[in-house]
Amino acid sequence: MKLSKGRRAYILTMRVLMGLCAGLTCALTLFLIGYVLWKGLPNISWELLSTKPSYLSGKIGILPDILNTLYITVATLAIVLPLGVGAAIYLTEYAKNQRLASLISNAAETLSGIPSIIYGLVGMLVFCGGGTSLLAGAMTLTIMNLPTIMRTTQESLKTVPQAYREGALGLGAGKWRMIRTVVLPNCVDGIVTGCILTVGRILGESAALLYTAGFAHALNGPWKGLNSAGATLTVALYVYAKEQGEFGVAFAIAAILMILTVLLNLLAGMVGKHFTKRRTL
Repeated sequence: MKLSKGRRAYILTMRVLMGLCAGLTCALTLFLIGYVLWKGLPNISWELLSTKPSYLSGKIGILPDILNTLYITVATLAIVLPLGVGAAIYLTEYAKNQRLASLISNAAETLSGIPSIIYGLVGMLVFCGGGTSLLAGAMTLTIMNLPTIMRTTQESLKTVPQAYREGALGLGAGKWRMIRTVVLPNCVDGIVTGCILTVGRILGESAALLYTAGFAHALNGPWKGLNSAGATLTVALYVYAKEQGEFGVAFAIAAILMILTVLLNLLAGMVGKHFTKRRTL
């Protein structure tokens, strides 16, 4: 069918506009990544990564901040994964009252839209009775990331064909055995993807941790570190840039976080493709 001149002009205009929008988005992303790496990479050194700050000598090191980030990430995942995966399994496989399941899902969606600073305020009032600590920060981040784990697991559970469930039950498997041996192995890609996305959000969170985890740069072991105040990399970036005016160190931390975020996004894509390929074999 031959198009009129007005219709062809409209289609061409829309294509040009969409191309400009896509190009502008790509350009902004590349500019942000390039600028942060350009300003931050020259300031990264082995001394910065492997030492703790010394206020007497004026030496700056971010090793405590790196370890604090690791501690709070592991603690958050240890709490949020069982809760999120268990809730998703209940809502998808066990819940008979669909109104209740819908209510829980809507509550989770509401949680995902609340600003992180509000989580920090609530976490400070609820979890910081004995003072700020990494454990209080991990508990706050658990509430923040619970909807992400639930959504990704639920969507992955729904992709498992119903015939798999019926076949397992027909062979005499119980409900839990069917879920454990048939359903979960076929939706592990969604769980892993949710876990990686959660790690990315933990690495990038600062507002909630300002109220709950604290600002300390002390070098502690895992147990003492979780029960003590500590600054993660994002909080340390804020402290060095805003409080101490050390913009070189701040850009170095920003570059490290940018590299970790890019690597996590690439890892999430690779994991998704790997499990999708395994499922189709």
